[in-house]
Amino acid sequence: MNSLDWAVLIGYFGVMVAIGVWSHKRVEDVSDFFTAGGRMPWWLSGISHHMSGYSAVMFTGYAGISYQYGITSYVTWSFPIAIGIAIGAQLFAGRLNRLRSRLHVASPLEYLKSRYNLPTQQALAWSGVLLKIVDVGAKWAAIATLLSVFTGMSLNQGILITGVITGIYCTVGGLWADALTELGQFVIQLLAGVAMLVTVLGELGGFSSLWTVWDRLPAGHTEPTVGPYTLTFLLAYLFIKTFEYSGGMWNQAQRYMATRDARQAKRSARLSAALWFVWPAVLFFPMWVAPLLVRAERPDASDAYALLTERLLPHGLLGLVVVGFFSHTMAMCSSDANAISAVFTRDIAPALPRIGERARRWSHKAGLLAARLSTVAFLALSMAIATQVNSPTFKDIITVVIKWVAGLVGPISIPFLLGMLRSCRKSGPTAALVSWAAGLFAFWLTNYGMSGLQLQIQIVSPVATSLVLYLVIGLLKPEDTPERDAVLARINSGDDGDGEGGAAALPVPGQGAAGDEGGVPRSV
Repeated sequence: MNSLDWAVLIGYFGVMVAIGVWSHKRVEDVSDFFTAGGRMPWWLSGISHHMSGYSAVMFTGYAGISYQYGITSYVTWSFPIAIGIAIGAQLFAGRLNRLRSRLHVASPLEYLKSRYNLPTQQALAWSGVLLKIVDVGAKWAAIATLLSVFTGMSLNQGILITGVITGIYCTVGGLWADALTELGQFVIQLLAGVAMLVTVLGELGGFSSLWTVWDRLPAGHTEPTVGPYTLTFLLAYLFIKTFEYSGGMWNQAQRYMATRDARQAKRSARLSAALWFVWPAVLFFPMWVAPLLVRAERPDASDAYALLTERLLPHGLLGLVVVGFFSHTMAMCSSDANAISAVFTRDIAPALPRIGERARRWSHKAGLLAARLSTVAFLALSMAIATQVNSPTFKDIITVVIKWVAGLVGPISIPFLLGMLRSCRKSGPTAALVSWAAGLFAFWLTNYGMSGLQLQIQIVSPVATSLVLYLVIGLLKPEDTPERDAVLARINSGDDGDGEGGAAALPVPGQGAAGDEGGVPRSV
């Protein structure tokens, strides 16, 4: 990178901070900070949902898969995500919106105390927070890896720079800042991705390379499933990503909660699904043909895309593509930070022994301050984890993303998402806690307790275990009560366009958070 590239990068950081400062004016309470007050347009919610779904891991870990195996990176990654989001648009998007518009909650997990009980809510909250610290740590490490290729910065320096910039705008502006910066990041990534595609096509002989280059690639590059990424892996990934990207990892749930009503939430989900069908293929093409243009130096080929960019793009465009790397990572990390802050301030803090009583009585101003402080704390912890992500504990970036996140999302998301469905009303606290605990044990057993298992078995066993136990225990030990049925009725009833999804003032933690009647108005 030269001075022109640095100017582009610094200018990008400046715009992100400016958006955060501008968004600060729209944030008056926790409702605005966590769910945009229910006023976010569906198209902005959809773009934000899409952008918050992937990071620079695509340009490192998945670039390595593309370099080594070819188009299976799309077939077994973004394609099942698109299908999963489309399924979630019908099953979960509208119901997630009603959590805010009908139950008046600011955190996705606030309803769990009424749906199950306090221990269930706390188990899911704590385990999810710990998982996301590791997950976001992997994202910081991914972008720092790319930054080191272009600038020579150390891993820790790259983590510090990206983490501090992200912390400024997402802490000041909340979900509004996240969504608006993600819109800007989408435009930047659109320009950067198209620039990279055109440059690679020019290097390969022109536009006709789109259909003539395939027989020049290494053997197996055009196979939809190859190597460890088999048909079974594809089906397992589809199963997992349907839960993860439909709200199971919370930050996507916030996008649906932020729209005006359930119908708007479904429209935003469909837009995100369409983007997942199309846009990753544009980004992946240069990675698929990279073996014809560069030789990866790392064993996992995670540096392939960075080397390709460094070789082909002129200064200025190089800076724009590096900005594109940052845009994805910062979008995902900031959205995760906001979601975790919501869960901590609305669900965990009110249940803590010493500060719980005070947390349940926070004023709007005090609650907003707690939200911002917890956002900073989460980012700091994830940055600390990022410095260890290449240690023997985590092995490499793609291991964290595929195994840890895919393997652990099921036990956390199954009770959360299926708990909203009327068909699962008999599954109560016992089903939720047993399925959660057994899923975590299945993750440990298949990843660390047993050796030689296939990747698809490792990632699908936890979520499959949780799903089966959640449903079976619900049948064998039904725990539906009139109070729980009333909660489900409010989540499931009514026309999606009935106008009940408009913005509503949220209670402070003392009036509907985890510490009292479970985040549901007493009229329920």
